[in-house]
Amino acid sequence: MSVDPMAYETQFFGFTPQTCMLRIYIAFQDYLFEMMLVVEGVMLKKLDVIPGCKISPSQIRKCTEKFLVFMKEHFDKLFAKMEEVLLQLVLNIPKNVLLPEDRVQEQYPYSKEEFQALQEELQQLQQQCRAEAAVEQELRAELEEQKVVKAELEKILQCFDGLENICREHGAGNFKESFALLTQSSKKLQDVLKEVEEKSKKMKQYDQLM
Repeated sequence: MSVDPMAYETQFFGFTPQTCMLRIYIAFQDYLFEMMLVVEGVMLKKLDVIPGCKISPSQIRKCTEKFLVFMKEHFDKLFAKMEEVLLQLVLNIPKNVLLPEDRVQEQYPYSKEEFQALQEELQQLQQQCRAEAAVEQELRAELEEQKVVKAELEKILQCFDGLENICREHGAGNFKESFALLTQSSKKLQDVLKEVEEKSKKMKQYDQLM
């Protein structure tokens, strides 16, 4: 079998010429084996009808095997010549022939160095695309967080608006002023509560001493 990879022919035919030749060889070989079995069967039938024949079936099998070896040797020689002819004249694309899908290379030729430079540029662009995709993903995540925060702030604003409306309904005036007064009142109440707690502790200590 030929060792030439014949890559251009493989691109055109869709299979390697060597594979094609191998299948043809196997098909011919199988047919040769089948033919030998048929010949052997015919000989056995002929011997059955010959009276006094001393040739046994095992002897016929040995003769068949020898004849098969002889036929296979000649077949291999003939097939080698046939393979050479087919690979050169039938399954071979001449060097001056360019496939339609490769004509763009003829229009836009490039050297090995230019191809290497294009590959490096392509790798850089791919890295930039991946980096931009990662940044876009982070921005989307941040945008989702901002949406959540915005929704919470809107709830708080609605709550303040509701409190301000309640203050207006009860004549409390400006909500900010009312809130400041509430804060002051709360602080005063905390001071009073602290004072009461201190007095309560002193009373307990006095009761323990009595």
